[in-house]
Amino acid sequence: MKKNHIKLLITGGTGSFGTAFLKKAVANNEFSEIRIFSRDEKKQDDLRKSLNDPRVKFYIGDVRDAASVSNAVKGVDYIFHAAALKQVPSCEFFPLEAIKTNILGTENVLAAAETYEVKKVVILSTDKAAYPINAMGMTKALMEKVMIAKSRNLDDSKTIFCGTRYGNVMASRGSVIPLFVEQIKAGKPLTITNPEMTRFMMTLDHAVELVLYAFENGENGDVLVQKAPASSIDILTQALKLVYDSPSHTEEIIGVRHGERMHEILISVEEMGRAISLGNYFRIPADNRDLNYSKYIDAISQSSSWPEYRSDNTDQLTVDQLASAIESMSRFE
Repeated sequence: MKKNHIKLLITGGTGSFGTAFLKKAVANNEFSEIRIFSRDEKKQDDLRKSLNDPRVKFYIGDVRDAASVSNAVKGVDYIFHAAALKQVPSCEFFPLEAIKTNILGTENVLAAAETYEVKKVVILSTDKAAYPINAMGMTKALMEKVMIAKSRNLDDSKTIFCGTRYGNVMASRGSVIPLFVEQIKAGKPLTITNPEMTRFMMTLDHAVELVLYAFENGENGDVLVQKAPASSIDILTQALKLVYDSPSHTEEIIGVRHGERMHEILISVEEMGRAISLGNYFRIPADNRDLNYSKYIDAISQSSSWPEYRSDNTDQLTVDQLASAIESMSRFE
């Protein structure tokens, strides 16, 4: 198939991540059609007017509704599945809603993709899926398991399901950085959970690069992870004060919120035992053994010499490095 005849579907295409990926897709002219599937008609209308590109088609629907998903999937070649409920506190209070969107909604997308023999689906997961302690992470972890389970029965020559797992995306909706920027501009104290808390720090561009890498290199059942630096909340607030020339801005410690942990984990100890380092990325291949365990016993690794890949044992950004990254994001100008 010629590149300029490829059709792409982005679920959750009006979110911060979906929009960033859309802009990248529009710019490279590889696609004859790009479908945006989401619930928000206002955001779709705004996006339609801002892009003014006839290749971009808009589908109103919800991943919870299999019929609307099927309508959007039919005829596409590739899917980037970004639709999700991802606010940690909200998912803690409404876990069943997170299940409906993150798990059952993903099942609807993958089932339709298998039916219509979509060439590749890349699902978007999160560091909170590794050793999950909150409802959002638990549903994302099960989303990954659904993808891996369904990938075992696919014909690789027809369809591939794989995933990406990423840390904090600095410009995304729900990131603490937009909140801190608003508080600085409004002269309000920075509401800090714990200054020693650490988070992986990725720009939207890096997150999009991870998805593109998955489209090019992902195999059935893979979870791909980008190696990313991290920062403490204290370093982050210092960097923002530097960027906005507000060195004496006040802070208020509010404590750790529902479902949060001190340090995020991108890859568990068990996963590191089989993870493959690929330059700037890790590939976590699917465990494709069947249930007859006895025939695999000699091949099983009982332990890993690697620790889990956490936000406090990766490269740590300095104040100046993080300030430079923040300044490069035009979203906050």
